[in-house]
Amino acid sequence: MQTVAALTMVRDDAFFLGAWLRHYGGLFGRENCYVVNHGRGEEVARLAEGCNVIGIPGDPHKNFDMKRWRMLNNLVMGLRCYYTHVIVGDVDELVVLDPEAGTDLKTWLAGQPGDRVLTPLGLEVIHRPELEPDPVGACIIGPRRHVRPAPHYSKPCVVSVGTKIARGGHFTQYEKLHTPDPLYLLHLKFCDFGAYVEAMDRRNAVTGALDGSVKDIAIGRHWFVEARGEDRAVFDAFAALEPVEGFPVGPLRKKMHRSWKARGNTGYWAFERPEPAVQFLLPERFAGLV
Repeated sequence: MQTVAALTMVRDDAFFLGAWLRHYGGLFGRENCYVVNHGRGEEVARLAEGCNVIGIPGDPHKNFDMKRWRMLNNLVMGLRCYYTHVIVGDVDELVVLDPEAGTDLKTWLAGQPGDRVLTPLGLEVIHRPELEPDPVGACIIGPRRHVRPAPHYSKPCVVSVGTKIARGGHFTQYEKLHTPDPLYLLHLKFCDFGAYVEAMDRRNAVTGALDGSVKDIAIGRHWFVEARGEDRAVFDAFAALEPVEGFPVGPLRKKMHRSWKARGNTGYWAFERPEPAVQFLLPERFAGLV
């Protein structure tokens, strides 16, 4: 069996797809990357050349997110017939290995058991424009190093066992919690002010074409224009997060394990997800990783 495949679904997000392709395509080879092209966008197909591109209709419809994760679940289970590990997530989420581990993600995963779900620690990369004026280019980490803890994005996204993933990718029906120390999930939504504005414009256009409410359409509330707020204020608010020295990630993992329990009678397992209002810098060793 091959070691690892990466799977995502995307609609027109060229900025984030470019980062996703550089990261996973460089690590695993594009032949092991699977891109669901929602709407069969020409730019997505062009950028993802050499990957396994699966085109699906992009007509507006209700219950989008439920259908999306039903499809991704089935694709993950199918890919597991041929790969030991499958990494699945949104196009603006990247699983990375701490360079301190002394190896790359593919090699590290090759040494991991193939009978579990791995949950990387979620860190949200935030752009502080007043401190980080340089644009992002061939890499994001370097020009951007500020992060805030993001338990919401500590997702069980490295799947190596038969299980079901909940809508949004936040929970699985695997009852054990594995949070390897060197493994992180970087959420990039706020990594660049300009890219954020462009992405939100596109997402608002998608929901604007749908005739229904958040409840009817079942897509993330943040896709709706009424939930957007003022873009500059969103980024200005990052300055109010308390700065913390060092790289204080150990206690975050311990909190995950302390609160780990069944999620009611749903069959899913979860941990509590309070978000501390703090920020810190990724160590210099992470520069250029994404």
